Amino acid sequence: MLNIEILKALLLGFSVGLTGALVPGPMLFATIETSLKKGWFTGPKVVFGHIIVEVVIYLMILFGAASLVDSGVISAIFLIGGLSLLVFGLLTIKDARATASSAQISQGSPGSKLTSNPILIGVVTSVSNPYFWIWWLTAGSALILKEYELGVIFAIAYMLGHWIADLSWFTIVSGSFSRGKNLLSQKMHRYILYICGIFLAIFGFYFMLNYNNSVKLA
Repeated sequence: MLNIEILKALLLGFSVGLTGALVPGPMLFATIETSLKKGWFTGPKVVFGHIIVEVVIYLMILFGAASLVDSGVISAIFLIGGLSLLVFGLLTIKDARATASSAQISQGSPGSKLTSNPILIGVVTSVSNPYFWIWWLTAGSALILKEYELGVIFAIAYMLGHWIADLSWFTIVSGSFSRGKNLLSQKMHRYILYICGIFLAIFGFYFMLNYNNSVKLA
Protein backbone atom coordinates (compact mmCIF):
# COMPACT_ATOMS: atom_id res chain seq x y z
CA MET A 1 0.00 0.00 0.00
CA LEU A 2 2.84 2.36 0.90
CA ASN A 3 4.59 1.64 -2.40
CA ILE A 4 1.41 2.48 -4.32
CA GLU A 5 1.09 5.84 -2.55
CA ILE A 6 4.73 6.65 -3.29
CA LEU A 7 4.15 5.71 -6.92
CA LYS A 8 1.14 8.06 -6.99
CA ALA A 9 3.31 10.92 -5.69
CA LEU A 10 5.95 10.09 -8.30
CA LEU A 11 3.38 10.07 -11.11
CA LEU A 12 1.82 13.32 -9.86
CA GLY A 13 5.23 15.01 -9.90
CA PHE A 14 5.92 13.63 -13.37
CA SER A 15 2.56 14.81 -14.75
CA VAL A 16 2.86 18.30 -13.30
CA GLY A 17 6.52 18.55 -14.31
CA LEU A 18 5.81 17.44 -17.88
CA THR A 19 2.97 19.95 -18.19
CA GLY A 20 5.35 22.75 -17.24
CA ALA A 21 8.22 21.45 -19.38
CA LEU A 22 6.07 21.29 -22.52
CA VAL A 23 5.16 24.98 -22.28
CA PRO A 24 7.64 27.01 -24.43
CA GLY A 25 9.78 29.25 -22.26
CA PRO A 26 13.28 30.74 -21.93
CA MET A 27 14.88 27.43 -20.92
CA LEU A 28 13.49 25.65 -23.99
CA PHE A 29 14.80 28.20 -26.49
CA ALA A 30 18.18 28.40 -24.73
CA THR A 31 18.42 24.59 -24.80
CA ILE A 32 17.69 24.49 -28.54
CA GLU A 33 20.29 27.17 -29.23
CA THR A 34 23.00 25.44 -27.18
CA SER A 35 22.19 21.94 -28.46
CA LEU A 36 23.20 23.04 -31.95
CA LYS A 37 26.68 23.74 -30.59
CA LYS A 38 27.11 21.29 -27.71
CA GLY A 39 25.18 18.16 -28.73
CA TRP A 40 22.48 15.99 -27.15
CA PHE A 41 23.95 16.06 -23.62
CA THR A 42 23.03 19.75 -23.44
CA GLY A 43 19.49 18.89 -22.27
CA PRO A 44 20.53 16.90 -19.17
CA LYS A 45 23.10 19.56 -18.24
CA VAL A 46 20.55 22.38 -18.56
CA VAL A 47 18.12 20.40 -16.40
CA PHE A 48 20.88 19.85 -13.82
CA GLY A 49 21.30 23.63 -13.51
CA HIS A 50 17.51 23.93 -13.29
CA ILE A 51 17.43 21.28 -10.54
CA ILE A 52 20.04 23.17 -8.50
CA VAL A 53 17.64 26.12 -8.31
CA GLU A 54 14.63 23.91 -7.57
CA VAL A 55 16.43 22.12 -4.73
CA VAL A 56 16.91 25.51 -3.05
CA ILE A 57 13.23 26.40 -3.55
CA TYR A 58 12.17 22.94 -2.35
CA LEU A 59 14.09 23.42 0.90
CA MET A 60 12.69 26.95 1.25
CA ILE A 61 9.17 25.55 1.02
CA LEU A 62 9.80 22.79 3.57
CA PHE A 63 11.36 25.24 6.03
CA GLY A 64 8.62 27.83 5.51
CA ALA A 65 10.85 30.52 4.01
CA ALA A 66 8.66 30.73 0.90
CA SER A 67 5.88 32.34 2.95
CA LEU A 68 8.18 35.28 3.73
CA VAL A 69 8.51 36.28 0.07
CA ASP A 70 6.41 39.41 -0.56
CA SER A 71 5.25 41.26 -3.69
CA GLY A 72 8.31 43.52 -3.58
CA VAL A 73 10.61 40.54 -4.02
CA ILE A 74 8.49 39.24 -6.91
CA SER A 75 8.63 42.67 -8.59
CA ALA A 76 12.43 42.70 -8.26
CA ILE A 77 12.56 39.24 -9.85
CA PHE A 78 10.53 40.55 -12.79
CA LEU A 79 12.97 43.42 -13.34
CA ILE A 80 16.25 41.56 -12.77
CA GLY A 81 14.98 38.47 -14.58
CA GLY A 82 13.80 40.52 -17.54
CA LEU A 83 17.14 42.29 -17.85
CA SER A 84 19.02 38.99 -17.59
CA LEU A 85 16.95 37.36 -20.33
CA LEU A 86 17.27 40.44 -22.54
CA VAL A 87 21.07 40.33 -22.26
CA PHE A 88 21.04 36.56 -22.76
CA GLY A 89 18.93 36.94 -25.90
CA LEU A 90 21.15 39.69 -27.32
CA LEU A 91 24.25 37.55 -26.75
CA THR A 92 22.55 34.67 -28.57
CA ILE A 93 21.76 36.97 -31.51
CA LYS A 94 25.38 38.08 -31.48
CA ASP A 95 26.49 34.44 -31.65
CA ALA A 96 24.09 33.92 -34.56
CA ARG A 97 25.69 36.79 -36.46
CA ALA A 98 29.09 35.21 -35.79
CA THR A 99 28.06 32.08 -37.72
CA ALA A 100 28.17 34.17 -40.90
CA SER A 101 31.97 34.03 -40.71
CA SER A 102 33.83 30.73 -40.48
CA ALA A 103 36.74 32.52 -38.84
CA GLN A 104 34.46 33.81 -36.11
CA ILE A 105 32.96 30.36 -35.65
CA SER A 106 36.34 28.83 -34.95
CA GLN A 107 37.31 31.61 -32.55
CA GLY A 108 33.93 32.02 -30.88
CA SER A 109 32.23 35.30 -30.16
CA PRO A 110 32.77 37.22 -26.89
CA GLY A 111 29.35 36.20 -25.58
CA SER A 112 29.68 32.52 -26.45
CA LYS A 113 31.25 31.51 -23.14
CA LEU A 114 28.20 32.77 -21.28
CA THR A 115 25.61 31.40 -23.68
CA SER A 116 27.18 27.97 -24.22
CA ASN A 117 27.56 26.69 -20.64
CA PRO A 118 24.53 24.37 -20.30
CA ILE A 119 24.51 24.18 -16.50
CA LEU A 120 24.78 27.97 -16.20
CA ILE A 121 22.01 28.30 -18.78
CA GLY A 122 19.77 26.07 -16.64
CA VAL A 123 20.43 28.23 -13.59
CA VAL A 124 20.06 31.60 -15.38
CA THR A 125 16.89 30.76 -17.32
CA SER A 126 15.27 29.40 -14.15
CA VAL A 127 16.26 32.20 -11.77
CA SER A 128 15.45 34.92 -14.32
CA ASN A 129 11.93 33.63 -15.06
CA PRO A 130 9.46 35.34 -12.68
CA TYR A 131 6.67 32.88 -13.50
CA PHE A 132 8.92 30.04 -12.42
CA TRP A 133 9.12 31.64 -8.96
CA ILE A 134 5.46 32.57 -8.81
CA TRP A 135 4.40 29.02 -9.64
CA TRP A 136 6.71 27.43 -7.07
CA LEU A 137 5.79 29.88 -4.32
CA THR A 138 2.05 29.32 -4.89
CA ALA A 139 0.72 26.15 -6.55
CA GLY A 140 4.09 24.38 -6.41
CA SER A 141 4.52 24.93 -2.68
CA ALA A 142 0.94 23.77 -2.03
CA LEU A 143 1.61 20.49 -3.85
CA ILE A 144 4.89 19.94 -2.00
CA LEU A 145 3.34 20.62 1.41
CA LYS A 146 0.39 18.36 0.63
CA GLU A 147 2.77 15.48 -0.10
CA TYR A 148 4.92 16.40 2.91
CA GLU A 149 1.90 15.97 5.19
CA LEU A 150 1.93 12.28 4.23
CA GLY A 151 5.65 12.02 4.93
CA VAL A 152 8.97 13.32 3.65
CA ILE A 153 9.38 10.31 1.36
CA PHE A 154 6.26 11.39 -0.53
CA ALA A 155 7.57 14.92 -0.98
CA ILE A 156 10.84 13.47 -2.26
CA ALA A 157 8.99 11.12 -4.64
CA TYR A 158 7.01 14.08 -6.00
CA MET A 159 10.18 16.04 -6.78
CA LEU A 160 11.86 13.01 -8.35
CA GLY A 161 8.90 12.61 -10.67
CA HIS A 162 9.05 16.31 -11.51
CA TRP A 163 12.75 16.11 -12.37
CA ILE A 164 12.35 12.91 -14.40
CA ALA A 165 9.78 14.77 -16.55
CA ASP A 166 12.14 17.71 -17.08
CA LEU A 167 15.08 15.42 -17.83
CA SER A 168 13.08 13.30 -20.28
CA TRP A 169 11.65 16.20 -22.28
CA PHE A 170 14.78 18.34 -22.51
CA THR A 171 16.91 15.31 -23.44
CA ILE A 172 14.49 14.63 -26.30
CA VAL A 173 14.69 18.29 -27.38
CA SER A 174 18.49 18.49 -27.27
CA GLY A 175 18.85 15.08 -28.88
CA SER A 176 16.55 16.03 -31.75
CA PHE A 177 18.25 19.33 -32.52
CA SER A 178 21.80 18.01 -32.09
CA ARG A 179 21.11 15.15 -34.53
CA GLY A 180 19.52 17.53 -36.99
CA LYS A 181 22.34 20.06 -36.95
CA ASN A 182 24.31 18.08 -39.55
CA LEU A 183 21.32 18.35 -41.88
CA LEU A 184 21.06 22.11 -41.44
CA SER A 185 22.76 24.55 -43.75
CA GLN A 186 24.84 27.30 -42.18
CA LYS A 187 22.11 29.77 -43.16
CA MET A 188 19.36 27.72 -41.49
CA HIS A 189 21.54 27.23 -38.42
CA ARG A 190 21.95 30.99 -38.18
CA TYR A 191 18.20 31.56 -38.56
CA ILE A 192 17.40 29.15 -35.72
CA LEU A 193 19.86 30.96 -33.47
CA TYR A 194 18.28 34.29 -34.41
CA ILE A 195 14.80 32.97 -33.57
CA CYS A 196 15.95 31.65 -30.18
CA GLY A 197 17.74 34.89 -29.36
CA ILE A 198 14.75 37.00 -30.39
CA PHE A 199 12.37 34.94 -28.28
CA LEU A 200 14.66 35.22 -25.25
CA ALA A 201 14.81 38.99 -25.72
CA ILE A 202 11.01 39.13 -26.07
CA PHE A 203 10.65 37.22 -22.80
CA GLY A 204 12.96 39.76 -21.19
CA PHE A 205 10.93 42.73 -22.46
CA TYR A 206 7.69 41.03 -21.42
CA PHE A 207 8.92 40.41 -17.88
CA MET A 208 10.14 44.00 -17.50
CA LEU A 209 6.80 45.26 -18.84
CA ASN A 210 5.04 43.26 -16.15
CA TYR A 211 7.38 44.79 -13.58
CA ASN A 212 6.38 48.28 -14.71
CA ASN A 213 2.70 47.33 -14.49
CA SER A 214 3.13 45.95 -11.00
CA VAL A 215 4.83 49.18 -9.89
CA LYS A 216 1.96 51.26 -11.30
CA LEU A 217 -0.59 49.11 -9.48
CA ALA A 218 1.27 49.32 -6.18
